[in-house]
Amino acid sequence: MIKQIMPLSLIVALRFFGLFIVLPVLSIYALKMEGATPFLAGLVVGGYALTQALFQVPFGLMSDKIGRKQVLLFGLLIFIAGSVIAAMSDNIYMLLAGRFLQGAGAIGSVVSAMIADLVKEEQRAHAMAIMGGTIAMSFAAAMIIAPIVGGNWGIDKLFWLTAALSVLAIGVLFTAVPKPPKIVHSYSEEESKMMDVFKDKSLTRMYITFLFHSSIMTMAFFIIPMVMTQSIDDGGFGWDKAELWKVYLPAMVFGLLAMAPAAIFGEKYGKGREVFMISVAVIFLGFIAMGFATTPWVFIVGVVLFFIGFNMFEPLLQSFVAKFAKVHQKGAALGVANTFAYVGIFLGGLLAGYLMQHYDRETLAVVVAIISVAWFIWVATMPNPNNRGNVYLSLDLFDRDKVAALTEHEAIVESYVNETENIAVIKYEKDLIDEDEVRGMLLD
Repeated sequence: MIKQIMPLSLIVALRFFGLFIVLPVLSIYALKMEGATPFLAGLVVGGYALTQALFQVPFGLMSDKIGRKQVLLFGLLIFIAGSVIAAMSDNIYMLLAGRFLQGAGAIGSVVSAMIADLVKEEQRAHAMAIMGGTIAMSFAAAMIIAPIVGGNWGIDKLFWLTAALSVLAIGVLFTAVPKPPKIVHSYSEEESKMMDVFKDKSLTRMYITFLFHSSIMTMAFFIIPMVMTQSIDDGGFGWDKAELWKVYLPAMVFGLLAMAPAAIFGEKYGKGREVFMISVAVIFLGFIAMGFATTPWVFIVGVVLFFIGFNMFEPLLQSFVAKFAKVHQKGAALGVANTFAYVGIFLGGLLAGYLMQHYDRETLAVVVAIISVAWFIWVATMPNPNNRGNVYLSLDLFDRDKVAALTEHEAIVESYVNETENIAVIKYEKDLIDEDEVRGMLLD
């Protein structure tokens, strides 16, 4: 599995590194450009989330239709073009165009769908955890490298670096990423329409969970540096920006450590819903600590709690969407989920900025606490995706026509054929039937 997943994880990590590396210094750079205003500078920083949101679904749908690798190549080429335009910018509008174009290369859902193609469901959380870990490491590396490169050689060099790394990602795509298996399903063109991914209530619940998750993340990343670096008179703790690593480093370490048990309990022991509930509760406590801390150390404890709760979601979110989605919907469903995530990023930034401008961090913490209570209820009442199981059958032993006919049974969610591995896959409801009964129906 590692051999299949690591190249895709590397591609995603290289791309996210390109987005992350400019964040610590981009607003300062943007404000110095011709025609810049604080609003436009803010749009430069977060605007990529808008185009990410717009293009996640089209890219996911396109990957379902014409193939994952082709769409990954297209997305990386768009990202390279955006990086080059941003690097060559001499005014705020050209820089803004480059950032929007960077976001338009929305390949996140395609990579997740390709991992779902390559890895059995029982291994998918582990695979998603590997991808999440590489993204987290790219974030940590970006936070360290950005000030060094930007300060010594100019911030435009950061954009050139992202373009070069994306070229490297294309090389990885065609030399190390395995070819996805050929999947044959019986769904008609009518059944494959975009709106079908909204008909499944379980999928819809996951989309809203993505929205909650990303919006609260943005609020956290808004409040953490602001409060830590603000003067004591303004309600902050007066730390220097260079000291922020003391906040992020322990938070990232504990957050990464929390991912493994979350994946184990969520997948191996079938406690995904319970993991989500614990995660939301920990995020709730983290924001209360950050909002009402009177010392920097209590605030840092709140940051650590937030990262633990936030990262516990990471290995399960994409995996659960892929579980609920039918085989012909995975790219589209993951595209919708990521769209909700990027909309959440944008809305979370707007809400955090408004609350901090007009009120204070205590108010922000209370608002997040209220949102967390609603979120907790939302996940507590969702179905557990682990209630669905899979049977893998060799087509040398079982008749494919009988496999296809199983979908008429109420306990069978779907069936499809993996032509590459010559196996049939049958997804069933564990509450209604067990694996032996599924096999028995094929032997009648």
